Amino acid sequence: MISALLVDDEPLAREALADLLSIDPDISIIGQAGNAIEALQMINTLHPDVVFLDIQMPRISGLELVSMLNMDDAPYVVFVTAYDEYAIRAFEDNAFDYLLKPVEPPRLQKTLARLKKNYQQPPSLNPIASAELQLIPCYLQNRIRLIKIDDVEFAFSDLSGVHVMSKEGTSHTQLTLKTLESKTPLLHCHRQYLININAIREIQLLENGLAEIITQNGHKVPVSRRYLKMLKDRFGLQ
Repeated sequence: MISALLVDDEPLAREALADLLSIDPDISIIGQAGNAIEALQMINTLHPDVVFLDIQMPRISGLELVSMLNMDDAPYVVFVTAYDEYAIRAFEDNAFDYLLKPVEPPRLQKTLARLKKNYQQPPSLNPIASAELQLIPCYLQNRIRLIKIDDVEFAFSDLSGVHVMSKEGTSHTQLTLKTLESKTPLLHCHRQYLININAIREIQLLENGLAEIITQNGHKVPVSRRYLKMLKDRFGLQ
């Protein structure tokens, strides 16, 4: 089940979107907010998986709200706007998607389909029963580079796709994080990051239940609240 928070200063717009989302059995609406301040409190308290966020709101806009979020542990953000000129700005601000008002059901279904595909459930404490991939195919211009699992420090996703960090640098792969998680020993440490536990040099504990991994080569990898306990359990830590 994917938990959703709806943020819009127009009650009728919130209710209309809630009606559309309620049709999908995989979406659970856990709250609604009428302004950015209320929304920020609910995000920090309820930890929704996705926020459907209006852009134009009094005092603090949706874009400004996104800038206030801790991106190490932020939910997916789907901007909802009446103005399509905000689309490019939305993606520059790490939005997962955007919807134009009035929201059309077919367009919303496309967003939800992408959301379900990208949404990651927390893995079990036993990371992988049997690793099937020994090499990760990565693309570099007109070449395919095969990277050994042991050479991978971490993998991560962003708006441009999935990337693998190894001793040779950053490479792009067409494999999804879900596939890498299920077919290799890489572990989730963040919604957008997988880590090779053999590449961990230290784990720095931060405020608000977050942490940061320092790899053997000095790279910093975020650890979200959601996965920190699992990572501690993996090393027998309290």
